Amino acid sequence: MADKVAVLLTGYGEVEDYDDFAEYNERSFRLLVSKSIKFPDFSIPWLSRRLERSQKKEWHAANHYHSPHNDIFERQRAGIADHLGARYGDDVKVYKTYNFVEPFLPEQVLREIRADGFDRIVVYPWLVVDSVFTSGLVLEQINKALAAAPPWVDEMRYLPSFWDREDFQQVLADHIEAGIAPLLDRFAQSQVGVALCLHGCPLETKGMETGVRESTALYYAMQERLVQKYPLISPAWMNHPVPGKWTTPDVDQAAENLITLGARAIVFAPIGFVTENHETQLDIGYTIDKIKDRVETRHVATLNDDPELLRIGADWIVPLIEELRS
Repeated sequence: MADKVAVLLTGYGEVEDYDDFAEYNERSFRLLVSKSIKFPDFSIPWLSRRLERSQKKEWHAANHYHSPHNDIFERQRAGIADHLGARYGDDVKVYKTYNFVEPFLPEQVLREIRADGFDRIVVYPWLVVDSVFTSGLVLEQINKALAAAPPWVDEMRYLPSFWDREDFQQVLADHIEAGIAPLLDRFAQSQVGVALCLHGCPLETKGMETGVRESTALYYAMQERLVQKYPLISPAWMNHPVPGKWTTPDVDQAAENLITLGARAIVFAPIGFVTENHETQLDIGYTIDKIKDRVETRHVATLNDDPELLRIGADWIVPLIEELRS
């Protein structure tokens, strides 16, 4: 088995059934929200049910919204697996795990990996930036699961965030420019505002890494690639409606700022995500609804199962797989 390696592709996951909201929320409160806001343990089930009611109302109002996240994530997993399979055959297997969705919780998938006979693992957060809210969550969950069983993992490797990889940034820039292109027969390039949408970050989190540094660096890297053609560019932070100080400008304010500078069209391009989810669709959609009578808008999808993204995404972990096979 020395040549066999399991790749654990990790993401958040989103609810498949509205009845799963409360359970999803409880896991989220305990693992995610508690990093920035401390709740008494006894209050979490009540808060989860209260948020469930709000979410059901919101998603019902959005034409009975169903998140595409999990379907897209599976296509991403399969695409990366195909590339690695062409190189390694059955010696490398790609598993997926979600922070909050059964039956793909880390402890569940680790049991499957062990049962399949793997003892060497590459942990691969399929998330653009590292933070306590992204890769930190799955590492916490993995460590908890490993602590509950006798030692069985022989070796492990971890792929840090990929925001700074040149090939990723170029694929993303090309994707954004393709989204802008349909506007250029009607607007000058200086009239097209580009809102680069990032996952919002709380600014007070007990000293833990929030992702704000890497997200900000990603914004400036993408701005540098685009600004000579499209000078009206702004970060647009997709903040959560919870107490505390958050990154600015949020998506609404970013749109207003671009309009103030003369934008007649605004392109909203999520760059802090590679998998479509309710935030990239619904939250950006709410801002578009507020301004669509004043400017033309375009909503660029995330990269999702873009073939080039999946090819380079597989290439990134080849060196780690080779280390474990040597």
